[in-house]
This record gives sequence, C-alpha cells and structure tokens, in this order.
Amino acid sequence: MSLGNSLFDARKKKGLSQEEVAEKLGVSRQTISKWETEETVPDIYQAKKEAKINWTNAWSRKYPVLATYQQEVDIDRYERQIREMLTDLQVKYHYNNLDSMLVLKDILYHEWKDKR
Repeated sequence: MSLGNSLFDARKKKGLSQEEVAEKLGVSRQTISKWETEETVPDIYQAKKEAKINWTNAWSRKYPVLATYQQEVDIDRYERQIREMLTDLQVKYHYNNLDSMLVLKDILYHEWKDKR
C-alpha cells in the first residue's frame, strides 16, 4: 500500500476530514490532499520545523481540565514558582533549561505517582 493510500485510509478510519488532519499536523488542507493523491510527499524535515501542534488542545480531548483550567487557576502565580524552581536547579546544579525542566517533570511525576 502506498503512503498516500495509507494516509487516506487512516484518516477515514478515524473519521477525520482533511481540514482536521491538516490542523493537527500544522499544514494546509491542500497539503494533505497532495499527500493522499501522491502529488507530493511529506517533507519530514520541513514539517518538523513548521509543525505547530497545540498540545493543550490535543490532550484536552482526553483530559478536559486542560481546556478549562486557564479560566480558574492563577497561572501567573504558578509560573513564578516554576520559574524559581527552574532557576534554582540551574544555579545550584548547573543544569541547562531542558535538563531543569526534565528534572522538575520527573519530580512531579513521582509525587503524583506516590500519592495515587
């Protein structure tokens, strides 16, 4: 089976329109059409640079709180606290931004897991 046919079949199986797939992938509907008809093929490197997936929207289908918490939570307060923790990890342990974020994510995961 060709890539175009596979894309078409997968889209239809999920009941998605070309517009919906395009939005999820951060490309135009015409691009999806061209991939499905094999007029063009995905440029993996370009797509990676251009893809702008809204992960909050994507995950909010499974976890609805992600779609509503912005109206309820004092985000600025938590952003400040998180920034302080990230900075502390960077200063004390000389972690870069990514490593600091990964450490906090791991600590948060373990805290959540231990309280379940």
